[in-house]
Amino acid sequence: MRLLATGQVVSKTRVPAHGQVLRVGLRAVGDAKGGVSPASPEGECQDGRCGLIKRPGDLYEVLAFHLDRVLGLNRSLPAVARRFTSPLLPYSYTDGALRPIIWWAPDLQHLQDANNDQNSCALGWLQYQQMLRAHRPTLVAGDDPCSNIPHSEWSRLALFDFLLQVHDRLDRYCCGFQPDPSEPCVEEMLHEKCRNPAELFLVHILVRRSAPSRLVFIDNAGRPQHPEEKLNFRLLQGIDSFPATAVSRLRSGRWQSLLLQSLRLDRELWHSQGGAEGLSPLLRTIERRAGILLRHIRDHSLELFQDSPS
Repeated sequence: MRLLATGQVVSKTRVPAHGQVLRVGLRAVGDAKGGVSPASPEGECQDGRCGLIKRPGDLYEVLAFHLDRVLGLNRSLPAVARRFTSPLLPYSYTDGALRPIIWWAPDLQHLQDANNDQNSCALGWLQYQQMLRAHRPTLVAGDDPCSNIPHSEWSRLALFDFLLQVHDRLDRYCCGFQPDPSEPCVEEMLHEKCRNPAELFLVHILVRRSAPSRLVFIDNAGRPQHPEEKLNFRLLQGIDSFPATAVSRLRSGRWQSLLLQSLRLDRELWHSQGGAEGLSPLLRTIERRAGILLRHIRDHSLELFQDSPS
C-alpha cells in the first residue's frame, strides 16, 4: 500500500484497449537503485512493483477495496487515491486531479483472445446459471483456469456487486434493469442481446495462478448514484447462499464505523471526500442496499456458509 501511495514512477506502459489507463512501474522512495529508468517495466511488474493508474471517475474503486476488506471478502486488489507529479506521465495525469492506482497482480490469468483478455475463462450466462444450480465448479474443460472456482466464490461476488451495483461482471448488458439511453450498454447495443440469453457472457472473471480457486475482483467502482428503484437483482440470480461473516457484519451495522476507520488511512481520499461527513451519503446508500440484500436473504430463506481459512 505504501508503494502505491508514495512510490516513484519509473516507467509507464499503455494498456491495450484501455485508453485512459496507464500501467506504471514504481520504486520505493529512497531505493538504492535511484532515479527514473526508461527501461521496460516488465521486470518491475513481475516483482509486484506496478500499478494501474485509472480515471478520476473511478475513485470509488478505493472505497470498494476498503469495503471488501471490512466485510472479510478479501478478493479486491489493493487500491489507493493519489495525485501524480512525475514528468514521465502525460499532463492529464499530473494536473492535480486525484486518481486511483490499483496494484498490478503479476500472475493474473488472461485469455489469449485479444477480444476477451479481461477474463481468465469464457463463461456464458446460461452456463453460469447451470453451474450455480448444480453446485459444482465451473463446467469447463479440466485445464481451464476457472475449472476450480467453487460455488462460494460466486456468492461473495454477487454480494459485493449488489452492494456496489457493479453490473459489468455479471450483467454488462443491463438485462436486470431498464437502462437510460445514455448507458454504454444501450449505446453499444448490448442491451438488445437480453432477448437471447445464449448471447450473454460474463466479463472480468479473473483468477490468479497462485490462487486459481479464488476470484479476483477488478473494476469495482460500481454505481454509487444508481437509483434504488432500479437495483439490479439479476446480480443475485442463482445464488442460494452467502458468506456468514459478511452477512453478520452487515446485520450488525458495525461495518460503517469499521469502513470509516479504514478509509481514514487513505488520507488523500479522506480529505478529498470531506471526511466522515462527506462520505456519509455514500455509506447511507450502501446501508440501504445492505438492508434490501438482507431482506432478500431472509425472504428467500437463503443459507449462510462459514468462510474457510484463506
